[in-house]
Amino acid sequence: MGRKKRLKLSNRAGASLFRVSLGALAPRSKVAAVQTEPYAEMDQVSFPPLSRVVVSGGTHGNELSGAYIVRQMQKENSDQTGSMSVCPILNNPPAIDACRRYIDTDLNRCFTDALLNAQLTDTSPSELRRAHELNSLLGPKGSEGAVDLLCDLHNTTSNMGLCFILNVLDWIPLHIVKYVQNKMPSAPSRLIHTNATKSEGYSVDSVAKHGFAIEVGPQPHGVLRADVYNMMKEAVGHTLEWLNEFNTGTTFPGGEMEVFVREKAVDYPRDPESGTPAAVIHPELQDNDFKLLRHGDPMFKSFSGETLNYEGEDLYPFFINECAYYEKHVAFCLAKRRTITLPSIQVKET
Repeated sequence: MGRKKRLKLSNRAGASLFRVSLGALAPRSKVAAVQTEPYAEMDQVSFPPLSRVVVSGGTHGNELSGAYIVRQMQKENSDQTGSMSVCPILNNPPAIDACRRYIDTDLNRCFTDALLNAQLTDTSPSELRRAHELNSLLGPKGSEGAVDLLCDLHNTTSNMGLCFILNVLDWIPLHIVKYVQNKMPSAPSRLIHTNATKSEGYSVDSVAKHGFAIEVGPQPHGVLRADVYNMMKEAVGHTLEWLNEFNTGTTFPGGEMEVFVREKAVDYPRDPESGTPAAVIHPELQDNDFKLLRHGDPMFKSFSGETLNYEGEDLYPFFINECAYYEKHVAFCLAKRRTITLPSIQVKET
C-alpha cells in the first residue's frame, strides 16, 4: 500500500470546506468493460478488485440522512475497511450549511460530459465549479484514474421506501442491489434505471467506474427521521459488506431481479396565464409510488374539484409529488417494470 495522501478542497474564497482521505489506496485499476445492456443471459463475469470506494452525501443540502451518515463516517475516521479504502465525502458543504437543495444550481445535474468539459468563468454557478472539483478528485469521469465505485446518498419526499438508482445498468451495482435486497427483506426496496448513457449521466456517481445512488423516503427536506436514517445506514453497511466479500474471492450467484426503467416524466396541468400548477396529485395516486397506474385511473384533481384521469399505457409511477421536482415541472415519473437476469460474478484474478 502506498503512503496516505490527504486532499483538501476549498471554496472560491480559499477556505477549507473539509478534508477527505484517499489514503492507503491500492493502485488504480484499469477501466473494466461495463455491461450496459445486461438483458442477455451470461454464465459468469469477472472484474478487478474494487479497492477505491467513495460514499458521498449532501449533494442536496437539505437531504439530511446522507449528510449525517457521511459525517459519522468521517468522525470515525475509518478510511480503510477490510480490502478497500472508503472515502466519505460531503459533496456540497455550502448547501448543507444553508440547509438548501443547492446554492446556485442543482449539483446533481452538473456531471454530464458536456458540463464537465465546459470552460469555467467568473459567472459559473458554484455547483458547476464544485462538480469540476469533484471530477478532478474522483475521476476524471470515464478515465482509468476514476475511483472504482461511488455510492451517493439521497432522500426523497415521495413514498418510495429504499430505492437504488442507476444511470447505466452495470453488473457490479446490480449485484450489490440484489445482495442488499436479500439482506433487507422487510424493507420496501426497488431498483430504478434512468436509461441514460454514461456520457449523459448527470449525477455525481457517474464519475466513478461503477456508481449508483441510494434514495430513501419519505422524509421532508431539512428533517431527519430515525427510520429513514437507519434504513439508509443499513443499506450502506451491506454495500460495504458485499464489496469486501467480492474483493476477497466470494463468487456471487446470478439470478433474476426486477428493475423499473424510466420512460418519461409527467408535469402538472398548468394555468395558461401564470404557469403555476392548476391541480394537485389526486388522493388515489398520492403515496402510491410503484403501484401500476392504469389508463383511466385518477391522476390529478383541479382546484375547482375536477378529476383528471390518466390517458396512456399502463406504467409505474414514482417520485410522486416530490417537493424538489416542482421547479423542474415534474409531478411524477413513469417507468416500465422489467425482469433482468444476472450472471454470477467474481473478482478477476490479477
